[in-house]
Amino acid sequence: MPSHVLRRGLGRLGLRCAALVAASLIAAGSAHAETVEDGSAAPSGANDWSCRPTTARPVLLVHGTWGNQSSWDVLAPQLKAQGLCVFSLNYGYAPHSVRGVDPGVYGTADIRSSAKELAHFVDRVRTATGAAKVDIVAHSQGGPLVRQYLRFEGGAHRDNPARNTVERLITIAATHHGTTAEGLGELLPTGSATGTIDGLISMALGTAAAQQLSKSDFLRTLNAAGDTEPGIHYTAIASRVDRVVTPPEATFLRAGRGATVENLWVQDLCPTDTFHHGILPESPAVAYYVHRALNLEYPESPCP
Repeated sequence: MPSHVLRRGLGRLGLRCAALVAASLIAAGSAHAETVEDGSAAPSGANDWSCRPTTARPVLLVHGTWGNQSSWDVLAPQLKAQGLCVFSLNYGYAPHSVRGVDPGVYGTADIRSSAKELAHFVDRVRTATGAAKVDIVAHSQGGPLVRQYLRFEGGAHRDNPARNTVERLITIAATHHGTTAEGLGELLPTGSATGTIDGLISMALGTAAAQQLSKSDFLRTLNAAGDTEPGIHYTAIASRVDRVVTPPEATFLRAGRGATVENLWVQDLCPTDTFHHGILPESPAVAYYVHRALNLEYPESPCP
């Protein structure tokens, strides 16, 4: 095949891929990513820097791709009402992609750089509250982002888990093992953010979107030594109606040495739950699982 024909074909395929990813991942981080506000204000109940934990650890809320702190408008006040110190952040602002310039859109930057942002935020929370460790609830990209922080940015210490900064990680439809985006990932030779097609995806949707495709270089590196870190308790929540993390069980984790994992289907608790990927943090069933993982009572019906 002549080179110019191949290049033209790759270009057209790349644009189609970008469009498909956009359609598949449009809710990836938050249903509120299209709002006019930039999402810089913490949700109700979060970021009270005078809060001092009594018996429970501070809880950090980490949004997903194209999201912001407003992803936690439902869960943050619920956890605060239980007496917890709750904190949230915006991360991964990178106006270098078509998607990344939209108001309120965060979580488009390279996940490795976002993990450094999270590391600074965790340190700030620990300093302000005096807590040695925190618990984290993460949605979508937030899952692998936290695991990147744990493995490569000082959050976990395999040789001495007592030094870990995180006790519990609860993930909601996280892209731990990537997504095929309804088969799109199989079209990409490597899934990295450096290939011709992946470069187009990065330009259109942000580096983090390409990094979350199954078989990406980022995920291969992240998962090379296993899914978990010693001394950390993991809860992975998945929905059978998820059309962003495909297949949805790709969000589940396998326990390694010294770690515990609980993998949970939303529909095992509430068969009628149809909350889609972007608004799963608003699901009562998800809230029930989060409360349970934090050893809290959920005061409402998990399946209204």
